[in-house]
Amino acid sequence: MLSKRKKFKVLCIIPARSGSKGIKLKNLSKIGNKPLIYYPIIAAKKSGVCDDIFVSTDSLKIAKVAKKYGANVPFLRNKKYSGSLTTTEKTLQNALLAYEKFYDTKIDICLFLTCTNFFRKISWVKNVVNNLIRNKNLESSFVVSKLYRHFWHEMKNSRPEKIAKWMNNYTSRQIAPKLYREETGLACATRARFWRKGKRIGKKVKFVISDHSFTGFDINNKQDLEILNLVFDYIKKKKLKKILY
Repeated sequence: MLSKRKKFKVLCIIPARSGSKGIKLKNLSKIGNKPLIYYPIIAAKKSGVCDDIFVSTDSLKIAKVAKKYGANVPFLRNKKYSGSLTTTEKTLQNALLAYEKFYDTKIDICLFLTCTNFFRKISWVKNVVNNLIRNKNLESSFVVSKLYRHFWHEMKNSRPEKIAKWMNNYTSRQIAPKLYREETGLACATRARFWRKGKRIGKKVKFVISDHSFTGFDINNKQDLEILNLVFDYIKKKKLKKILY
């Protein structure tokens, strides 16, 4: 349940459905002897910016584990919003509206963290929320990774094209226009009014730029899980905690 210690009510929502084609109960898979669900919960707790940490799941098993690590699971997610074709936007919208109805309250800022985007710094979680608290004009703040790549898209019934005109010519990455990829699963804060409308982010945004190459790693199958365990063991062995914290 929400505390009353802040002017802004900040709710962290961690989606964790049971169904996964690649790995059964993926969100309970172990990394470093801890289930994946453990890591976003602990990041949210350590950040100190959340009034409540709500895990949205359709699984009693996941709910039990989430509660063990300090998350709130007051009810299970409706199966209607638990399928593989349910968008993240619809999941977040449903979770927020159900939470507000259950507690008869209104949230100001929503924080989105996933279980499968693993390499998350606690400072990122703090920063995305604090950016909205400090600047009332901002609508969203989220993690991005900076990259230099040429991207193509293939529209229906048309030939492949590069997505931006500047990509028609190759240039040095040092002078190329800045290009960023959204990493909202690592940390994304948005004013709740947008989530109520089914929009993950607003138009007035501020980036929190990732500073390491592991940012984009996402767990989708057993091979990803095996690789991540190897990387995690290497980080611990070399004492490279700054990659995680």
